[in-house]
Amino acid sequence: MPLISVVIPVYNGEQTIQETVESILNQTFSDLELIVINDGSKDATLDIVSRIQDERLKVFSYPNSGVAESRNRGISQARGEFISFIDADDLWTPDKLETQLKALQENPQAAVAYSWTKCIDESGEMSRRGSHISDAGDVYAKLLLIDFIENGSNPLIRRQALNEVGNFDQSVVPSEDRDMWLRLAARYHFVCVPTAQILYRQSSNSASANVVKQEIASVKVIEKAFNQVPESLQHLKRHSIGNIYKGLTFKALEGKPQPKLGLMAAKLLWNSVKYDPALLRTRVLWKALIKIAVIVIMPPQISQYLINKFKGLFNTTTILGYLQLELF
Repeated sequence: MPLISVVIPVYNGEQTIQETVESILNQTFSDLELIVINDGSKDATLDIVSRIQDERLKVFSYPNSGVAESRNRGISQARGEFISFIDADDLWTPDKLETQLKALQENPQAAVAYSWTKCIDESGEMSRRGSHISDAGDVYAKLLLIDFIENGSNPLIRRQALNEVGNFDQSVVPSEDRDMWLRLAARYHFVCVPTAQILYRQSSNSASANVVKQEIASVKVIEKAFNQVPESLQHLKRHSIGNIYKGLTFKALEGKPQPKLGLMAAKLLWNSVKYDPALLRTRVLWKALIKIAVIVIMPPQISQYLINKFKGLFNTTTILGYLQLELF
């Protein structure tokens, strides 16, 4: 019986799936099973995975149902005492499972271990660092305010805890990750491994569609969560929704400059100010407004040139930095 089960949901992942699988099979912790849920792929994904020879690798194919259902199917197949998930285009450093498992073993009251994240681009080059927040113990209040876990490829979770809180909620895709972390944090302690072990791949091609879907789903997750939280935490709801809009503004501005994305960023920034009027007194607001104006007014090639030329002014990581200021 393996101690850890790793679940990869994959749909048409031929470009990255082999590298992702190898980053798991090459972990310094080897007592694991790797469960690949082929979610109705129509490309060469299944052929690529089938050529990988390792007795720890198991492949299950289903009709396409989306990432949330694929993770749930992986949970149903898993035999490990601990479960982790990784998307088919992300990577782990070799010691990810070993150090997260050690953290949980040293903190038996914790049910979730998480690490820091580095963001990489389509070619695997680092694009920016993650938030690098290191909170442990009862993290529920802070997790209501900001998703410092950052992605679904991060935590190692005790199987018993997953059994208690239930499966990923398909009604809040693509924010089912945060919904799961919140349900876990409401009942269990978390522990942090303060080193960047998750290489989270970002694609700029679908930024517009992703932002629209994430706005709807993220607000739905927060509304769902605050229907359950105690009265003592209800005052955090406004800040929580405001932080969603700040993060989505950053996401829209991080994509390739397009007038449509610029207009979307303007709408999201307006909502950020509506929920957090203190933004009006910050320089970051004006940096964001200038970048939005450049993206909306200028042709994409010229706006990209200006953004590259004045990186200090238009640095989206600086714009995102304000998100960390208002936690309580």
